[in-house]
Amino acid sequence: MAGGVQPTHRRLADKKEDTTMIFPKLIRSLVVGAALLTASAASFAQLAISVRIGPPVLPVYAQPICPGDGYIWTPGYWAYGPEGYYWIPGTWVFAPTPGYLWTPAYWGWENGFYLFHAGYWGPHIGFYGGINYGFGYFGHGFDGGEWRGGHFFYNTAVGNFGGVHLTNVYVHNVTVVNTTRVSFNGGAGGVQARPLAAETAAMNEHHIQPTAVQQQHFNAAAQDRGQLASVNGGHPQFAAARTPAQFTAHVNAIPAAQRVAPGAPGERFNPGNQPNGGGHPAAAPVSRPAAQPQGQPRPQEQTRPQQRPQPQPQQHAAPPPHQAPPPREAPKEEHPKL
Repeated sequence: MAGGVQPTHRRLADKKEDTTMIFPKLIRSLVVGAALLTASAASFAQLAISVRIGPPVLPVYAQPICPGDGYIWTPGYWAYGPEGYYWIPGTWVFAPTPGYLWTPAYWGWENGFYLFHAGYWGPHIGFYGGINYGFGYFGHGFDGGEWRGGHFFYNTAVGNFGGVHLTNVYVHNVTVVNTTRVSFNGGAGGVQARPLAAETAAMNEHHIQPTAVQQQHFNAAAQDRGQLASVNGGHPQFAAARTPAQFTAHVNAIPAAQRVAPGAPGERFNPGNQPNGGGHPAAAPVSRPAAQPQGQPRPQEQTRPQQRPQPQPQQHAAPPPHQAPPPREAPKEEHPKL
C-alpha cells in the first residue's frame, strides 16, 4: 500500500542539472539518489525508482483456470527494465501464510514521475492505485475470495474455476464501477483514486514480501524478450500463466542468446527484489508516497457481466522495422541508506 514521506524531486533535480553541466562525463557514470523506505515499523524496506514515461494500458486477457484449493490469484502488471516496460503475467500462487492476501503492485504519478509501488502480502488488502486489474481486483479490495477459519473460500461469480473441484466456495455478484484499462494512478489520464479508510489502516499492518515462487516468476518475466512492450506493442506474448512453473518452463526453453541478459541491469531492477523503474534519472530520494488528491471525474457504473471475458490472442508480431520503439530514458536507481 502506498504511504510514507512526501519526496521533494525538484530541489534535488535542479542540483543535479547544475552538477551535470560541470561534470557531464562523471555524472553519466554515477547512479544517483538513495532512500530507505518503510511502510511501517514491521514492514519491509524497499528501493524506489521512478520513470518519466507512463506504462502502457492493461492488456485484455482470460484468467487461467484455478489449479486447485489454496491458490490465490495475483494479477499481471507492467514492470520496467533496461529495455523498457515489460509485462509480468498474472498467475495463481499460494499465500505465504493462512489469512494473508495479496495487494498488487501499481504505478502512481508523483511530482512529474511515474513511481512504482511493489506488491506485498498482508492481513488486509492495501491501496493499489484504484487500478482495475480484473478478476476480483476491481480497484479497491479483492472480490475473488476470502479467508474463513484458516481456509480460503472462492467467489465463483468472479474467478475462472472450470471443472476444478473446490471445497470452499460461495457466490457474490459484483458491480464494477471502474472499467478503464489505464494502468497508473494520478496525473493526466490516470485513475483518480485515493485510499479508503480500510486501506489506510492496512498500511500500518505487517507486510510480507513476495514468496520465492513469485520471485522466480518475476525473474523469468524480466528475461523474456517477448514480454517487452517495445516488442509486443502492448500485447504480451504471455499475459497470464496458470502457475509460475508453467511460465518459467516457457522462459527456460528460450535460447539464452535470445533472452534479456540476466546479468544486465534488468536483474537489478527485478520487481521481486525492488520496485521496477527507470527513465531519465530522477535525482530525488523518494519514499512510498500517499496518493495525492486529484480532480476525479464521475465514473460510469456498470454491472460486471457474469460471462468470462474472451481470451486475448497471445501471439503478436513485433512493430514494423521502420517504427522506432517508444522513447526510453536511462534508469535511476536508488539504494537504501546503510
